[in-house]
Amino acid sequence: MSTSQAPSDVPQAQDEAPQVVNLVTSRADNIHADLVRLHQSTARRIEAEEIDLHQSATAQAASGQITAHETAIGIAQAGEIHAGSSGIGAMRAEVATVSGNIGTVIAGTANLQDAYAGMVAGRNVQAKRIETLVLLSKQVEGEVHTVVNTRDALLAGTIGGLLAGLAMLLGCFLFRRE
Repeated sequence: MSTSQAPSDVPQAQDEAPQVVNLVTSRADNIHADLVRLHQSTARRIEAEEIDLHQSATAQAASGQITAHETAIGIAQAGEIHAGSSGIGAMRAEVATVSGNIGTVIAGTANLQDAYAGMVAGRNVQAKRIETLVLLSKQVEGEVHTVVNTRDALLAGTIGGLLAGLAMLLGCFLFRRE
């Protein structure tokens, strides 16, 4: 495996993006390439067709496919995301397979195992021991512990709307000017 070290930035023009960037125990600002591999490294922003992160961190990652292990990601957007024992602030993917801590998951299909999430939204959620505050999904399979699920969210919204409407109606009657 070749190693590229960049103290602060991996510079390149948009039309001259390198095909492969490998960073080991390094730091970079912006990386744009076909394939990016980071091992014990940090990057502010990564754009690539494929991203592979191991014990690394990035603020933003945009890719066709992201694979991460023991990694911290601020915002991840990809066609597919596979993350094990990682922490992710927010992610959007067509298919997300994750274990670890996630702030927000928005995915077509979310496969979560041993995960803690603030919010999970997806057409299909397959779970194995996950805990979430809010779950919005058409189909859920597996063991999920949630504070607010789809039914509860709709019920709370309906009741809240009715109470707000009644309060406004009562206010109009009580404070009507003649």
